[in-house]
Amino acid sequence: MNPARILPDLQCSLLCEDIRQEANGNFILIGVLGFLRVPQLPVTALKLCVFSRWTAGVGAFTETVRLIAPDQTTVLRQSQVKFALADPAHHATNASIFGQIEFSLPGVYQLEVLVDDVMKLRYPFPVIVVPQQPQPESAQEKA
Repeated sequence: MNPARILPDLQCSLLCEDIRQEANGNFILIGVLGFLRVPQLPVTALKLCVFSRWTAGVGAFTETVRLIAPDQTTVLRQSQVKFALADPAHHATNASIFGQIEFSLPGVYQLEVLVDDVMKLRYPFPVIVVPQQPQPESAQEKA
């Protein structure tokens, strides 16, 4: 008996600054992010990318990626991508690209990755404000 549909496993999900693809098909992730440290808010990220790879499934699916604000309810961005897996040994790689995201509050944002409305992963993305320290004047500037 061959199953007609098996929900896939999320092999990885990474937030990064950019995703490129080589001529041989391999992906290059640029600037993998675990947090955002800024001197002040608000700040606008020109582009954030979520790299997701699915495997061990069979069928047609919809991936949903959401960026959730620190209040845990406001969806700042959402992306949906349709993909299919013909065999459990195959994999699918998806890239969600979010442009012009304004972070106006410090705190822990969340990234959610779902497949057909089933949550597969939720991970934190802290936005931290670290004010710049005044630079001490050198001896030459004082003279």
